[in-house]
Amino acid sequence: MHGSFRMTYQNFSFDIDGDGIALVTWAMPGRSMNVIDAKVMEELAAIVERVAGEAAIKGAVLTSGKDAFCAGADLTMLETQSRAFADILQSQGEEAANKKLFEESRKLSQIARRIETCGKPWVAALNGTAMGGGFELALACHHRIASENDKTRLGLPEIKVGLFPGGGGTQRIARMLAPADALQFLLKGDQLRLARAKAMKLVDEIVPPAELVAKSKAWIKAGGTAKAPWDVEGFRLPGGLVYSKAGMMIFPPANALYRRETYDNYPAARAIMQVVYEGLQLPMDQALRVESRYFAKILRSPEAAAMIRSLFVSMQELNKGARRPAEVPQRPIRKIGVLGAGFMGAGVAYVSAQAGIEVVLIDRDQESADKGKAHSQKLITDQINRGRATAADRDALLARITATPDYAALKDVDLVIEAVFEDRAVKEEAIAKAQAVIGKDAIFGSNTSTLPITSLAKSFRDPAKFVGVHFFSPVDRMMLVEVILGKRTGDAAVAVALDYVRAIRKTPIVVNDSRGFYTSRVVGTYIREGHLMLAEGVPAAMIENVGRMAGMPVGPLSLNDEVAVDLAWKILKATEADLGPKAIDERQKALLQEMVEKRGRYGRKNGKGFYDYPQSGPKRLWPGLADLQPAKLDPDTIDVAELKARLLAIQALETARCVEEDVITDVREADVGSILGFGYAPFTGGTLSYIDGMGTKAFVDLCSKLAKKYGNRFKPNKLLRDMAKTGESFYHRFPPEKRKAA
Repeated sequence: MHGSFRMTYQNFSFDIDGDGIALVTWAMPGRSMNVIDAKVMEELAAIVERVAGEAAIKGAVLTSGKDAFCAGADLTMLETQSRAFADILQSQGEEAANKKLFEESRKLSQIARRIETCGKPWVAALNGTAMGGGFELALACHHRIASENDKTRLGLPEIKVGLFPGGGGTQRIARMLAPADALQFLLKGDQLRLARAKAMKLVDEIVPPAELVAKSKAWIKAGGTAKAPWDVEGFRLPGGLVYSKAGMMIFPPANALYRRETYDNYPAARAIMQVVYEGLQLPMDQALRVESRYFAKILRSPEAAAMIRSLFVSMQELNKGARRPAEVPQRPIRKIGVLGAGFMGAGVAYVSAQAGIEVVLIDRDQESADKGKAHSQKLITDQINRGRATAADRDALLARITATPDYAALKDVDLVIEAVFEDRAVKEEAIAKAQAVIGKDAIFGSNTSTLPITSLAKSFRDPAKFVGVHFFSPVDRMMLVEVILGKRTGDAAVAVALDYVRAIRKTPIVVNDSRGFYTSRVVGTYIREGHLMLAEGVPAAMIENVGRMAGMPVGPLSLNDEVAVDLAWKILKATEADLGPKAIDERQKALLQEMVEKRGRYGRKNGKGFYDYPQSGPKRLWPGLADLQPAKLDPDTIDVAELKARLLAIQALETARCVEEDVITDVREADVGSILGFGYAPFTGGTLSYIDGMGTKAFVDLCSKLAKKYGNRFKPNKLLRDMAKTGESFYHRFPPEKRKAA
């Protein structure tokens, strides 16, 4: 067969050259990236059979017609599978539903295995990023060649949405890497750069882009093997057998590490441990079947459903501007002003300059402004040292930041972010100086975590152009930005704030003005619960450990040290002054007053808070805490499950109050904001998903029980009590789609 022969598919083009090598180019119409959906799998399966069945075809090269190779599976397809499962469950019973789910969920795995065993060599020609199922397909090819591309990332990030690689990824990785490396790669979901992937032998060659396809075909022509190493007689596992001395040095300690990191809250992480351990003791085909069994089981877990919804579907919708006022035209944000070059302001300047935006960084004198700019220099230098940026990137980034004490430099900015000290008088002075020079269309954003936006906006000439833009610390690492609407904030200000957040590649949530807004207000209840447990006599170490067991990234006392103990004291005093003594808890007041005013313990910033921070070595709980406890409980008599429930329920309850008070108007933002903003137990899907997952009735019963024992702060609000009567969920009562149409 000579010349070129084409056959049409919807998502692939198929060309056979004069040497009998098929070039399979994946380019989904109407999508910026290739993803794996039902149609892609159907077509790919047909293509693999064709390559296997036609004698004239000597081998195949799989590449992409897009900038990236593949972004992974279309997770909305999994939602469809779940719905189908529910339908069959009702009509035909559990066995039929399980069987169907198992068959559907292993289709990709079977296609990948067919590529591997079809008797013809396959090369994955990776022109760009390959994630999840896309990378699993590449791993099933007999050879992987990548084109030089700084942007390329390779990885299996499924764990981040409560799943694990179910297309054969766990079994191939565990046969290519030593078990410790394989487990780490799978459990962390890391994205690898090409050089690292090549060093790990997950990629065989890196070539100039123009040579990618030619080199791939050349490998087949040179007699490239059509057998995977594990299908060759005498294959030896890279780390030795599971039940060998080497194996025993890996799996039992890995189990302990898994427990320490996850507290067994993540079924998918547990499944990774199990499929690697079991799969390595079996021949490949049985091992893949074991992987598929676990995968179908994890697909049905409430954790996966909650994490996919919040951390994939909702997060994508918010990132794409689900809350942006549609009628406001897009306008590019070319230049911003940042007032205050302290830690927050300096961080905002860095992420903005990194996104290609010009920044005017202002502080009271040149020295302070320069110090703020030096923060960017340090951060980008760290990136260079890690091989993630070049000296040219650093020069370009620093050239975009102008550090000055002169407010006149703000004259042509599109947006101002005010990040000066959290004090009304200081903020009002900065607002006055800025509004004297900025243009009439410029938007003013205040990065405050506690001061109400509506009252701050009164000192700005046009409150409609004033909006809250609340960043989280450290700005370069935290992914959330809370956009706060004052009573008079207009659509133009919201649109500019959201366009800016999108430009700096962070996830926005939009909330209405209130004391502490949403995130600070809810996380405040977590910290307070830790304080009250301490006052009750629960040992400090137990409070901290239970916080992490519940799924929080750090315990409440540790978190308070990070945000500053004197800040918590300041907020409590302000709350009492504004709302009266009923608004605060006397036990918390006594504890904070003792810590801050009598002991001078302000948190990490002065090296002493609930923890001590020695010059060398890790932080440790301050031994003096025990002296501040009026009573001491015997730890063996304390119900750990109840402590966990208190820490999670108080935050979820405060979120429900935020919904009732119209502070939160979109359920997606409550969930995404709680996970990204303060690390609320990700396996729950967020604060409202925690309630929905338990059921409103069960949640109200839990809160009522806790209220009887611990006081009115646990009393369920009216909205929750009403919803519990009918068993209604938040996502059912406040569906985001309905809000969009309204």
